[in-house]
Amino acid sequence: MLHSLRARLALWLLLPLAVLVALCGWFAYEHAEEAADYVQDHDLLSSAKILADRLIWEDGDVQASVPPSALSLFMSTAHDHIYLSVTDGEGQLLAGQPGFPVPQPLRLTGGDHAQWYDAVWQGQPIRAVATRRAMYDVAGAREINIMVGKTTHSRDAMVQTLWRPTMEYLLWALAVAVLVSATALTLELRPLLSMARQLAQRPAQDLDFHLDSRQLHQELRPLTETVNQFARTLRAQVARQRQFVSDAAHQLRTPLAIQAHTLQQALSQTPAELAQLGAEQRRAALLRLQRSNQQLINLTHQLLVLAQAEQPAAQATVTADLQALCLQALEDYAPAAERKSIDLGWQGPDAAKTADCTLQAASPLLPELLANLLDNAIRYTPPQGRVTLGLEATAAALTLWVEDNGPGIPAQSRTRVFERFYRLATDTQGTGLGLAIVQEVARACGATIALGPAQHMPGTQQRPGLRVSVQFPRPA
Repeated sequence: MLHSLRARLALWLLLPLAVLVALCGWFAYEHAEEAADYVQDHDLLSSAKILADRLIWEDGDVQASVPPSALSLFMSTAHDHIYLSVTDGEGQLLAGQPGFPVPQPLRLTGGDHAQWYDAVWQGQPIRAVATRRAMYDVAGAREINIMVGKTTHSRDAMVQTLWRPTMEYLLWALAVAVLVSATALTLELRPLLSMARQLAQRPAQDLDFHLDSRQLHQELRPLTETVNQFARTLRAQVARQRQFVSDAAHQLRTPLAIQAHTLQQALSQTPAELAQLGAEQRRAALLRLQRSNQQLINLTHQLLVLAQAEQPAAQATVTADLQALCLQALEDYAPAAERKSIDLGWQGPDAAKTADCTLQAASPLLPELLANLLDNAIRYTPPQGRVTLGLEATAAALTLWVEDNGPGIPAQSRTRVFERFYRLATDTQGTGLGLAIVQEVARACGATIALGPAQHMPGTQQRPGLRVSVQFPRPA
C-alpha cells in the first residue's frame, strides 16, 4: 500500500484535510456551546427579572408569585425541569424550592447585577442565575435574592442542533475530496500507466523505442527523457557489441581457415605422399600454421585486454611510476626492434632535475597502453628505421609520446584509427585493436590522445612518420 504512488499522494492530501476537518469540528462545537450558553443564560436572567418584578409588599411582608410568563421562556421539547428560589437577606424562603444551591460567595456583577453558575440539584446538573432586588417600605430597605435554575437538556440539544449540520457538511466535504482526489489521480496517472503497459508489451530484445513525453505532465517529462537517453545509450552499446562480435568472428576466421586448409592438405595426402615432400615444403606448412596460430594468440590477447579496459575494474586508480613503466616497456620490446634493425630510443626528463613522474590516478592497464604504442610503432616502421619513446614532466601534466619514421597515418584517417578492427589499406599485419585499447586505457586515466607527424625525426613525403602523444593531467 505504501509503495503505491496513488496511495501515498492520497495520504498526503487527505491526512491534512482530515486534521483540518477535526479542528473545524472542534471550533464549531465550541461556538455552538457558546451560542447555547448565551441563549440559556439570557432566558434564565429574563425569568429572574420577571420574578423580581412580581415581588410585592403584602401584610407587611414581601410576597412572590410565579407568573406563567416566567415559565414560558423555558418551554422546550427536551422536558427540562425548572427550579425557583426566592429568599430574603436572612435566607428565609419566600417562594420556590427550599435548599436551592446558592453560590458562595454571591458576587453579582455587570449591569444586570447577576451571577450565573453551574450546580447539581436533585442529582441533575443545572444551570442557574442569581440576582438581587431591594424592596423599600417605611421601615427601610430589604434585600431579596432570586435564583432560577434549569436542567441542561435543551441546552445540550441546542448544541447538537447547531453543531451537527456543520460537522455533516465538513464530513461530506472530506468525502467529496476523497472521491475527487482518487478520480483525479486515476485520470492523471493514466498516461503513465498506459506508457508502462506499452513498454511491458514490447519484446525484451526490442530496444528500438522512444517514449513520447508530450502526453505526460511537465514534472514527468525529465523521467521520459532519461529513459529515452538510457535506451539510446543501450542501443548504441548493443550495436557496438554486435559489431564487435561480428568483427572479432571475421578476424578469427582468417587464421582459423589457414590452419584448417593446411591441416586438410596434410590429412588428404597418403603417408607415401607425405614422405615424398621435401623439408622445405614441410617447413613452409609449419610456418603457415605458426603464423596463423600466433595471429590467433595476438588477437585473443588483444580482445581480452580490450574487454578488461571496458570493465569498471579498469576505472580503479592506482599509483604508478610512469618513467619506470616506460623503461620496462623499452626492455620488453628491445628484442622485437633488434630483429628489424630498428633504432629504439628513449628521451626522458632531464637527469639533472628530479622530475616527479608519478601518476596518482593511473589505470592498472597502463602497461598495455605502452605495449600497444611500441608494438604499433615497431610493427609498421620499416627495417633500419627509428622509434623513440619519450616522457615530459611538467607541473600540470605528464606527456608520454612515441615517434617513428614510418608511413604515418593520413590526416583524414586519424579519427577512425581508434575504431575497433579499423586498419589502413597498408595495414595487413595488426589486429586493428591496438589504438582502440590505447584510447580505452587513456580514458580510464583521464588522459587525452593526439596524433600527428613526427617532430624529432627527419621525414619524407612518402614516410612522414607518426607521433602519438598521451597527456596525463596532474591533480590540482
